[in-house]
Amino acid sequence: MSDELQNKPSKPKPSFSQEVGAKAARKLKAQRNAAPGVWFGLGMMGLIGWSVAIPMLLGAALGLWLDQRYPGGRSWTLALLVAGLAIGCFNAWRWVAREDKAMRDEQEDHDE
Repeated sequence: MSDELQNKPSKPKPSFSQEVGAKAARKLKAQRNAAPGVWFGLGMMGLIGWSVAIPMLLGAALGLWLDQRYPGGRSWTLALLVAGLAIGCFNAWRWVAREDKAMRDEQEDHDE
């Protein structure tokens, strides 16, 4: 059996520079495709939260100002707070959809 192993043609051994190049390429690929950590996820949740909270706060502030300047039977504060909520939710949804599309496109590029 040892004669069979000795008679088998072996693959040519890559040179040292080829081995270093292959390792460097693997390392660069791993850095590019690093999985996001917990802090990244928490940061994204915060970003989405602020994208909803800021329009709501702006709507409430404008509503308060309008209610003080033009008192009436309708509450501008409540109406503009709800409008800010709707705008914020739309912005967050659009941003999440864009990020999801980018992740799917990147995954398809890596699969090919």
